[in-house]
Amino acid sequence: MQLVQGISAEDFKKALSIGRPPNIAKLFPNSNALIVSGKVIDQAMIKKGNAIAIAASVRNGFVIKGAMKAAQRANAAILIEIAKSEGGRDAYCAVNFWNMALLVDQICNEEGITVPVAIHADHYGIKKDKDIDQAKTEIVSMFDAGVTSIAIDASHLPDAENLLASIALNQYVPDWAGYETEVGEIKGKQGLSTVDEALFLIRGLNAHGIFPNWIALNNGTTHGIEASSAGIQVGLTGRIHEALEPYKVSGAQHGTSGNSFDKLREIAQKTRTTKANVATALQMVSWGLTVNEYGNAQLDENGNFIKLQDHGIEDDVWSEMVSFAQEKGWRGGDFKKLNRPFENRLLSQPKAIRERMIKDVEDFVYGLITDVFNGGDTAGLAIETILKAGSYDPGPKAERIEDPAEWTTEKIREKGALINSDKGPEGDFED
Repeated sequence: MQLVQGISAEDFKKALSIGRPPNIAKLFPNSNALIVSGKVIDQAMIKKGNAIAIAASVRNGFVIKGAMKAAQRANAAILIEIAKSEGGRDAYCAVNFWNMALLVDQICNEEGITVPVAIHADHYGIKKDKDIDQAKTEIVSMFDAGVTSIAIDASHLPDAENLLASIALNQYVPDWAGYETEVGEIKGKQGLSTVDEALFLIRGLNAHGIFPNWIALNNGTTHGIEASSAGIQVGLTGRIHEALEPYKVSGAQHGTSGNSFDKLREIAQKTRTTKANVATALQMVSWGLTVNEYGNAQLDENGNFIKLQDHGIEDDVWSEMVSFAQEKGWRGGDFKKLNRPFENRLLSQPKAIRERMIKDVEDFVYGLITDVFNGGDTAGLAIETILKAGSYDPGPKAERIEDPAEWTTEKIREKGALINSDKGPEGDFED
């Protein structure tokens, strides 16, 4: 077991004893995996300054192992996550909300990985009243299975209903857990979030004693492999983060694929972002497809993905996947739907093939951590956060500064009706 740089064996043992949340301690009583609250990861990035933690969306187990090995190599705290569309009850991946912690714990113990890692349920979407009722039991089940951080995403709803849904579901999220909220559905250059929308959401949550670690915005980016013609709007992001400064909420950057490394470095240096999701690029890298600096898989003259020799999955397996996709009429971003039907086929490949898939992901994530997001050497800072708090819960960063009497259900709806904003076009923008 390789200890975190700058942390003694005694301090690591203490962090392991006090730093794992109750659900993790119960699930994995004899584990050496330091699975922590998302709060710990956020505070480590703040402590380093201008640092962003990778939140690796793990559409297959090769991505989990590659990302975790990269974090250990970079001495970096990390989040392992999956979104509701990827790993919920109707998902297209075999990795899901309920087995993610189990897989991470197993990999950490097998590989001797000791860096702190949070298990994040990303984009837990709320689009209608039925979703709220379902969430009341489903969120609890996810934390029972080892989730330590969650993004409740009701951004598909009008502003007032987004806030009210977030308030209603907060009681099902443990106080110690990392928490992300969202304003403005991720739609590229349309329906960009505004300062007024973000302030409305965060002020209303604050009045109800809810203090998010992160807020995700529609700041010009998009999910999936399609690059936006505009990309991340760094200036807009910075202005919104500055307006939210009294509430001590960090930024979460979604849709990093499709943005250059220089743009992502700018986000790290010029905004209060401490979490960045990386999903589609990691899937493509694990399969051995050609990916450019923007995290987008490259296409040949016929519009087909380009498979690299001696990288990723076996060539004959890739041919099977392509044929399967053609039979289904899937192209481009639809290839994500191959994850679940081909999970066992990928796991059955020769060891050398499986190991090169993992190594390709490791190298890609390591470069992002160290060269783009300034996230290296944050593992020790996360452990120091635990030791200083003497607990798995470092507590909220903010305090209540809003008057609850001004944020009743009736007044929330009145205030929400006054917000003038463009939510962009209707449609499915999930990935």
